[in-house]
Amino acid sequence: MLILLVTSPRVAPGLLNLLAWDALRGAARVLAPPGHPQQAALVAAGIDVDLMPVADGELVPKLAEAAAAAGPRDVVWLTAPPAHPGGLDQENALRAALEAHGLAAEVLRGSADLPGGHLLDLVATMTILRQQCPWDAKQTHASLAPHLLEEPYEALEALEAGDHQAFRDELGDVLLQVMFHAEVASERDDGTGYTIDEVADGIVAKLVRRHPHVFAGVTVAGADDVIANWDEIKKAERAEKAQSAAGPAPVSALDGVPFGQPSLSLARQLQQRAAGAGLPGHLLTGPDETAEAAGHDLGDQLFALVSAARAADLDPELELRAAARRYAERVRAWEQAHPA
Repeated sequence: MLILLVTSPRVAPGLLNLLAWDALRGAARVLAPPGHPQQAALVAAGIDVDLMPVADGELVPKLAEAAAAAGPRDVVWLTAPPAHPGGLDQENALRAALEAHGLAAEVLRGSADLPGGHLLDLVATMTILRQQCPWDAKQTHASLAPHLLEEPYEALEALEAGDHQAFRDELGDVLLQVMFHAEVASERDDGTGYTIDEVADGIVAKLVRRHPHVFAGVTVAGADDVIANWDEIKKAERAEKAQSAAGPAPVSALDGVPFGQPSLSLARQLQQRAAGAGLPGHLLTGPDETAEAAGHDLGDQLFALVSAARAADLDPELELRAAARRYAERVRAWEQAHPA
């Protein structure tokens, strides 16, 4: 029997399952193309690996010849890894070619990716693109900045449309922005650089720190306690960051709110932060204004509507987007009923 041993390029060489090791140790011959990443690890483990250079069209006849010479014992062929990250595996095409040649072959998967393992393909692909693609190579944080806004909105649009395939694709575009910026940062040697691993370490540390009820034995009664703990932890983080950045300084509940976000989201987050800190509700209007007087100003009216949305546990940004979508549907329906 000819065994096509498939191993993941995302798993360290030599980390194989028991079935793979049994097949390797019991085989009459173990064959591999030159430069196969598993070769050194297998030789170190006492497995004889015969390298078999083959030209195009020669592999199937040579494997058939090796299998015939081995008689009843197995021959293992270490299939070549994909030509590039994310490339197609070759075992299915090879198996079909062998069967057409009259030789049955068994595909044995010797290692499997851990969840998230395919992210390594993205890391490798991004490095290759920065080195070999003229457009990718010249991008900077500044030139990529517009996509940090555009791609999440496209993902949100796909989600709102209920198109799960499109949403998956758009999430990939969002992920690309994170990877691209991290790759650009990793190339700096002025002390400000960082890698995608440091980005991942940072968010893992933050999640662990903000979930003491999961990782530190803190007891909570429910989701409300989780939110309260989260707010207190964030408040302490903001105070620590302010002190380390510029020495003792006044700390605001609004520290860290990004003013570059859409205005409805900004108003909602400002109000949420203030309410969470226990600040008085009359601050929603100016110091010399009553709520009624403030209502004459369009901006204050919108701000008050955001407060009403929060009170109803609604997101004003999403509600306005839904209203805009309904309006667009009405416009299109009218246009179809009244062709020009």
